[in-house]
Amino acid sequence: MADTGNLLTSEEIEALSAGVADGSVPVDTGFNVGARVVKHDLASEDSTVGINISAIDMINERFVRLLRLGLLEVFRTNPRVTPARTQMLKFREYTQMLRAPLSVNITRVDPLRGYSLVTIEPTVIFSALDNFFGGFGRGVGQLPPGRLFTPTETRIIKMMLDVIFRSLRDAWSPLLEVDFEVASSEINPQFAQIVDENDLVILNRFETEIGTDSKGYIDIVHPYGSLKPIRDLLRSRVQAAEGSAESERVWREELFAAVGDSTLELSVLLGKIQTTLGRFTELRQGDVLYLRKPDHVRVLINEIPAYEAQVGRAGPAKAIRIERTITPEK
Repeated sequence: MADTGNLLTSEEIEALSAGVADGSVPVDTGFNVGARVVKHDLASEDSTVGINISAIDMINERFVRLLRLGLLEVFRTNPRVTPARTQMLKFREYTQMLRAPLSVNITRVDPLRGYSLVTIEPTVIFSALDNFFGGFGRGVGQLPPGRLFTPTETRIIKMMLDVIFRSLRDAWSPLLEVDFEVASSEINPQFAQIVDENDLVILNRFETEIGTDSKGYIDIVHPYGSLKPIRDLLRSRVQAAEGSAESERVWREELFAAVGDSTLELSVLLGKIQTTLGRFTELRQGDVLYLRKPDHVRVLINEIPAYEAQVGRAGPAKAIRIERTITPEK
């Protein structure tokens, strides 16, 4: 090899390449040759151990019920609100789904860190406006991009936000006491930058119909980073809801305590006689009815057969001794 700074000549490189190709030169002779390499991007958000979406869906279900009642109370109409499946996506992907003008409200959620978004589509706003002033809740088409909301429309938005925030507080209350406050409002989602474009957000979309043929949506968007500190709380809430040994034990004890003092009517059926209506109407005082004594009598609880028992005495009183339980199948 020529001494050219420990560099291989072109002939030597061609010889090595030929040796590798025909197998005469071994290649897997280094250290840790069997190790597998996994790509890891330090700049991306780690969601492998992330938010339990099922817990968010449970909160959304409570929120929908409360939102319907709140909108009914304020706008005197029965809205149809349908939650979509909770999504986790990049903030850039979410803003690309939107088209101005919208009511985009940057919201501070205490005690969570950062800011969230509450986005209301104009169709929902104008339907609520028309219904509030006695109309049929008709919406509007696509507005011009630079169109601003009038003071009356802004007041309707404020009323809707009050209902949304009150419903969210009640929906979150079994899990965490939260409070909501609008920090600023925009009509263009490009100006509502709550996180970087590549950061993950959690999208909760609610298809809303107020009035006739006027469907729109209300979005509640939380940054992934704001919910990440309470992910253990979300996970434990879902596990408790699905049922654990401790929760089932507590449930059984509370159920037993609740029904333990209930009053039941217990009766003993000594026998039966089958007769006709004619013979029954001919019965007079002093007539004797003969019946065969069964091996066991039936004990009825609220007229439902529950036990088979032996008839006897306990001191001067008549008594029964329970022999076996009657299962519902029998």
